[in-house]
Amino acid sequence: MSLFNSLRISASGLTAERLRLDVIADNLANVNTTRTAAGGPYRRKVAVLEERPVGFADLLGIQNALMTGRGGVRVAAIAEDTSPPQRVYNPGHPDADADGYVLMPNVNVVTEMVDMITATRAYEANVTAMNAAKQMALRTLDIGRNA
Repeated sequence: MSLFNSLRISASGLTAERLRLDVIADNLANVNTTRTAAGGPYRRKVAVLEERPVGFADLLGIQNALMTGRGGVRVAAIAEDTSPPQRVYNPGHPDADADGYVLMPNVNVVTEMVDMITATRAYEANVTAMNAAKQMALRTLDIGRNA
């Protein structure tokens, strides 16, 4: 694996985790949104990550491309969570039904915070890997300079 390939893989991880953090922030911002343009309460969103192909050869399925390593990660889609909304008894709310229940978003703050911590740790791990690759490149240049 080349130096630039490892940097590219780490950079793809940084981009994916940043988008994942943006989706989590959007979920937390809409934790109390009971009415959306689509109708009904806000639906929790989840970033779906997938392995990014190496390049054209990999898309064609050439075996040599499989031996060179993979190309990192990318966001395949941002999907909506299919779990049902929460029913909360609040008869004074403008969106309450005839029985006094309001459909609240299916966003759990604790789950979002755990997801935020894991995304932050993954981001930090990619930064560490990128810095390690950079340090190895600098050490390699130093060896050439001292010889």
